[in-house]
Amino acid sequence: MLKEKFDILETTCVPLPLENVDTDQIIPARFLSATTREGFGENLFRDWRYDKSGRKNESFVLNNPKYSGKILVAGKNFGSGSSREHAVWALVDYGFRAVVSSFFADIFRNNSLNNGLLPVMVQENFLKDLLDLIIKEPGNKIRIDLAEQSLYVISSGESVRFEINPYKKECLMKGLDDIDYLLSIKNSITAYEFRNTLKK
Repeated sequence: MLKEKFDILETTCVPLPLENVDTDQIIPARFLSATTREGFGENLFRDWRYDKSGRKNESFVLNNPKYSGKILVAGKNFGSGSSREHAVWALVDYGFRAVVSSFFADIFRNNSLNNGLLPVMVQENFLKDLLDLIIKEPGNKIRIDLAEQSLYVISSGESVRFEINPYKKECLMKGLDDIDYLLSIKNSITAYEFRNTLKK
């Protein structure tokens, strides 16, 4: 399914200074019955956003009007636990385009890249400073340049580079999933198969 192209993202951020956030906390298992990707955002971090009676937990960051933006800055080891792709769907449906952390679970990172969500892994000391800055000054913006593989803190001028699989980088920048990518190079595949047929 074609997704929004990812090039340069400049936005304020939402801080989530918690470590070991697993996929059941991102989207609780009781909300996994839907078969499409839409609608999961309303239940993102459901058990933290609302109490058992359904009332908003005003102390949770997503309910704090000071914080908004398309980048979630989270603590170490984000996306651990089960392999549910719904966790990424919930983050994307809520409006996030990137998550910054010092470590991601492998399956979560792959699911993110397959669904248009950019996982940006940074050093722990940089992450700590970034979280402190956002919490104290919510209006601070970050610019993520995927082509340059860089994250830039606009107010301080500090920047770091991040790693990404070259193939997944190309897919994100072109707004393609795996099937779309194969279709985009269909002519090259056909030509390759034709050449191999002639050699036989």
